[in-house]
Amino acid sequence: MRADSREHAAGGGVPARTYSPRTVGVIMAVASAFCFGGSGPVAKALINAGLGPLQVTWLRLAGGALLMLPFAIRHVDIPRRAPKLLLGYGLIAIAGVQGFYFVAVAKIPVGVALLIEFLAPVLVLGWTRFVRRRPVARSSAVGVVIAVVGLAAVVEVWAGLTLDPVGILLAFGAACCQAAFFLLADTGGEVDPRALASYGLLIATGVITAVVAPWTIDWSVLGGRIELAGQTVPALFGVGWIVLFSCVFAYLTGILAVRKLSAPVAGAIAYLEPVVATVLAWWLLSEHLGAVQIVGGVLVLLGAYAAQRRTSENNERVSEPLAEPM
Repeated sequence: MRADSREHAAGGGVPARTYSPRTVGVIMAVASAFCFGGSGPVAKALINAGLGPLQVTWLRLAGGALLMLPFAIRHVDIPRRAPKLLLGYGLIAIAGVQGFYFVAVAKIPVGVALLIEFLAPVLVLGWTRFVRRRPVARSSAVGVVIAVVGLAAVVEVWAGLTLDPVGILLAFGAACCQAAFFLLADTGGEVDPRALASYGLLIATGVITAVVAPWTIDWSVLGGRIELAGQTVPALFGVGWIVLFSCVFAYLTGILAVRKLSAPVAGAIAYLEPVVATVLAWWLLSEHLGAVQIVGGVLVLLGAYAAQRRTSENNERVSEPLAEPM
C-alpha cells in the first residue's frame, strides 16, 4: 500500500511514503476492534429508544448482508462445497453471538457483557483438552485460571451476584457461540473469508427474520432520536453505525488485518474491543464500572489472551478474528 505524505510539489516531486504491510495490518486491526467495540453502546441506545434487542440484531444483520451481497454473488459455488460449515457459521457464529450479546446488553452493562463473551478462547481451550483430548500448554491453563478469577471480580460474586443473572447467562451464551466460531474457523480454512462472512450474514439474517418478524417492528422509532453522550441524534444514525461501521467495515478491516498480519497478532489486537466498548459505554451511556470490576476485566483479558495466544501458536486458524460478534 502506498500513500502520498504530501502533495506533489511544483517543480519537483516529493517521494511518496511507503507503509509496510505490518503497519497497514495494525491500522486495520485497530480500526476493526474500534468498530466492533462500538456496536454495543449504540445498539443499547437503540434498545433504550424502544426497539427490541433481537430487532436491533436483525437490522444489523440484514443491513450487513445486503452490503456484503457482492461477495456472496462472487462465490456462488461455496454453498455447494461447504454447506455444513456455512450453516454452522451463520446459525451459531453470527446469529448466536449477536443475538445473545444484544439481549445481554439490554440487561447488564455493555463492558461486562463483552468481557464475559471474551472468555471464548478459554472455552476453546477446554474443548481442546477435554473433548478432543489434546494436551494444552501449562501457560494456557494458568491463563484460564487468571481469566476465571477476573470474571469473578467483574460480576462481583461475593456480593451475591448483584448483576442480572439472566444477562450474565446470555453473555455466557454469546461466549459459547463465539467459541464455536473459533472451532468452525479451524475447519474452514479452504473457504474465502469474505464468502464465509457474507453467506454467514445471509443465513443469520434468515434465521433472525423468522424469529423477529421484522414487519412487526415499530418503524416509527427509526424516525425518532436516540440519546448518546447526553445528546440526541437521529436513530437512523445509530442504525447506520451498527450496519456500516460495526458490521461491514469491521469485517472488511478485520479481513485486511489478518492478511497483513499473522492471525495471532491480529487476534491479540482484537482484545482492544472490550476496552473500546467499555470506554464508549462510559462516554455514551454513562455506564460506570467499579475499580474492582476494572481490575477483573484486565485479568479476564490477560488470561484469555494467554490462552488464545498459546492455542493460536499451535493452530493459527483457531484465532482467526474475521467475524467478531460485535
